[in-house]
This record gives sequence, structure tokens and C-alpha cells, in this order.
Amino acid sequence: MTTAEVPPDDDGGSPGDPESVARTICLRQLDQRARTRAELETTLRRRGVPDDAARSVLDRLTEVGLIDDDALAESYAMAVHRERGLAGRAVAMKLRQRGIDEPSVQAAVGQIDAESEAAAARALVARRLKALRGLDPQARARRLVGLLARRGYPAGLAHQIVRESLGNAEIGHPADLDD
Repeated sequence: MTTAEVPPDDDGGSPGDPESVARTICLRQLDQRARTRAELETTLRRRGVPDDAARSVLDRLTEVGLIDDDALAESYAMAVHRERGLAGRAVAMKLRQRGIDEPSVQAAVGQIDAESEAAAARALVARRLKALRGLDPQARARRLVGLLARRGYPAGLAHQIVRESLGNAEIGHPADLDD
């Protein structure tokens, strides 16, 4: 069993017990931003904190409400959807990458309805259109559909929003977007 090391920005002194070290590490991490339990577990493991000490501290922090993966998933999902324009599919992927369990991911993404996704896609396209003014309509359409695809929007919705935004006459042949 390895002993946990003192965090580098500690005052020196002798290393504390593993739970004290784990608590200090977690509280410093949580002071910066909300973290998932999985993110904190990874940090503690990387810092050499024994698993039993890490589990004990994480359980206690969850019990007192400092770690709440469900609440974090819900607030994060809505924030990245509104601010970055991510579709539900992309939001779900980001939550899974942060270690959120599947039921919590589904509950958080369930807040994002079809109308909200379409509105976010329209807003993204409207913002991006200004920068694409000098391009021919076909190139604009391709870039806008690509933008929406990278943000997790389904192809059908992306094509529909781009057609609406550019207008079928400006795009040329609507079939060109279906390729």
C-alpha cells in the first residue's frame, strides 16, 4: 500500500494521514469548480491516495452534498446547450467523459427538447453566417452543416436548419445538401 503524498502547495510539514490528504486535495479541486466523483477519484489515484481513504472521503463529501453528480449533470447540460449550442447527443458524450453514470446522463439530456435543439442550431447558424458572407452558397451550406454536425446535431436537422437559414434559392439545388 502506497502512502499519499502531501499536496505540493502544502506548507511542507510531515505528510498527514491519507484521508486528510484526500480531503485537502478534493476540497482544493472543488474550490476551483464543480467536479464529478469520477474526476476526483482519478485525481486522488494520480496523487497516490490509497483507494480505501479516497472512497471514505468521497463518500463523506457526497453525503454532505459537496459532490452531487446528478445536479452537476443537469446544470452542465443546460449550460453547454445554451452557451455553446451543443445538441443533446454531444452533451451526453461530454457528461460520459466526465464520469457521469448513464441514468444521470439521460436525465440531464432529457431536459433538452427538440424545440430547444432547433433554436440553438438556428442561433449557431445565424452567428456563423456573418463570417461566411464572401463564400458561394454551396460552400456556406457545407460549412454550416459541418458546424452543426460537430456540435452533435443529427444530419436531417442540420440540413433543414441550413436550408431555412440560407433559403433554397440561395443554396442552389436542395439535393446538393443531401450528399
